[in-house]
Amino acid sequence: MLDNGLMMQYFEWYMKSEPSLWSTLKKDAEKLQKLGVSSLWLPPAYKGAQGKDDVGYGAYDLYDLGEFNQKGSIRTKYGTKKEYLEAIKALQKVGINVYADVVLNHKMGADRVEEVSAQEFNDNNRYQMISEGKVIGAWTGFDFPGRKNKYSDFKWNWTHFDGIDWDQNSLEKAIFKFTGKEWNQGVDSERGNYDYLMGADIDFDNKEVFDELVNWAVWYVETTGIDGFRLDAVKHIPAAFYRDFLYQVREKTQKELFTVGEYWNRDVNVLKDYLDYIKSEASLFDVPLHFNLYECSKAQGAYDLRTLFDGTLVKTDPVKAVTFVDNHDTQPGQMLESFVEDWFKPMAYALILLRRDGYPCVFYGDYKGIPHNKIKSKKQLLDKLMKLRKNKAYGEQHDYFDDPDCIGWTREGDADHKDSGLAVVISDGKGGTKRMYIGRQFAGMHFSDVMGNAKYNIKIDDEGFGEFYVNRGAVAVWVHKEPVSR
Repeated sequence: MLDNGLMMQYFEWYMKSEPSLWSTLKKDAEKLQKLGVSSLWLPPAYKGAQGKDDVGYGAYDLYDLGEFNQKGSIRTKYGTKKEYLEAIKALQKVGINVYADVVLNHKMGADRVEEVSAQEFNDNNRYQMISEGKVIGAWTGFDFPGRKNKYSDFKWNWTHFDGIDWDQNSLEKAIFKFTGKEWNQGVDSERGNYDYLMGADIDFDNKEVFDELVNWAVWYVETTGIDGFRLDAVKHIPAAFYRDFLYQVREKTQKELFTVGEYWNRDVNVLKDYLDYIKSEASLFDVPLHFNLYECSKAQGAYDLRTLFDGTLVKTDPVKAVTFVDNHDTQPGQMLESFVEDWFKPMAYALILLRRDGYPCVFYGDYKGIPHNKIKSKKQLLDKLMKLRKNKAYGEQHDYFDDPDCIGWTREGDADHKDSGLAVVISDGKGGTKRMYIGRQFAGMHFSDVMGNAKYNIKIDDEGFGEFYVNRGAVAVWVHKEPVSR
């Protein structure tokens, strides 16, 4: 019997470093499993340029998982290597897969400056050179003295990068491309060519780089025992790189390694083209759906709910879609801020958790709250919806996306999950009742709204239909519940 899959992103940008996240996870493993969590996306576990204060995206030493005294600390923001490995084992022991966040686009926190000939390019058009060549001071020398060649003796220098955004000689911030280098192809076309994002930009055409990154990934999988990857910033990395990288790492480790990439583009055709090109078993986060949910929340009732899944990955390629409401990049204060408004969060999570298609991902910042922005935890709501996904959201689905202000769907349930099946009604307007088919097997049975909208039960008619109610601007989830006899 297979339960529904459910991923959780178990971190947010501003979370404190104490207590250690890895230690907390070890304690939380069984609770998460009981809620139906089947996999966790954990934050970058290696040493960042800011040491114990680095969220993990300022990648410095990919081999330092909180083991070496580098960048002012042994531990990372989330704990030590020992704690990390113990957390992974605790999660896997209860059946939760672990996905590691992989940041390969750039490196930061170099150990030394190199003198490099470079040209300045227009930040908004990366093909437009705006200055003649000059020698800049580039932070591109990575020697990792604190690690002393343990695990790898590979040293990074300027030849392993395409460009950088800082000249130490003139103390000038600009986009510099190194002489003799070209921006990588097969990346997003925003700004002409969106290879360069930040830090020292890795040159994926360099064979030494490719070999070292494959060697690192194999070491990482074998050292930690992780079950898959979350790939950061794939729009800035050649699609051909990940096509070949994933093939090599899977071959060498003989592991399936579930993989989901973050391609931040709301055009579903761009996402589909990327998936077609890499010709590898991989998924993408459904960024178009996130924006539909965000814009619906901002519209305060003026959004046509029938169009919520238009132009989304989950509609066009549901097997490859990882659906989400928000993440660490969309939370308040971040570069991609587009945080779904509070009133719509219950509806948004019902839309990703209680439907048949997509692999949903719950955000830690919604589950635990974001104290930095005074955003309260939605644990009570999410626990309820996650349990409904685990226990009830099975069987054939019937959609009723037939009204701009009130939509619904039903799941008939299946034989493998006792008493499964449910009906969902969502309204961003005045609310109301929807007549929906849930299955003849429920004829004569009573259903109750577990979200607290309706204080009464309804009875399914002989044809398998029910009159399911929802309040204004709310979500109702109806499940089989017979009245207590007196």
